[in-house]
Amino acid sequence: MTEVCPVCGLPKNLCICGTISQEQQKIKIYTKNVSYKRVVTVISGIDPKLNDIYKLVKTLKTKIACGGTYKDNVIELQGDHIEKAKKILLESGFPQSAFE
Repeated sequence: MTEVCPVCGLPKNLCICGTISQEQQKIKIYTKNVSYKRVVTVISGIDPKLNDIYKLVKTLKTKIACGGTYKDNVIELQGDHIEKAKKILLESGFPQSAFE
């Protein structure tokens, strides 16, 4: 017996819930200044229930080679990494239309 997705009801190998959820999200990437004139890249709008958010944060930190965290439903990366973060999110399967 094959496993069935609880969200869409399709078999797991045919499930498209992840693709649909990524297309419906509106991701916003911007920078902000924090204490001592430091810059932080902020990524908001990613639903943690539909994506493995901690795996995504780890991938971003590893590929960009910076520090960062996930708190208050936003990802914060140390430094100005808007273009790099957008490129990595596109490679992770988020569509171009998801970005504001």
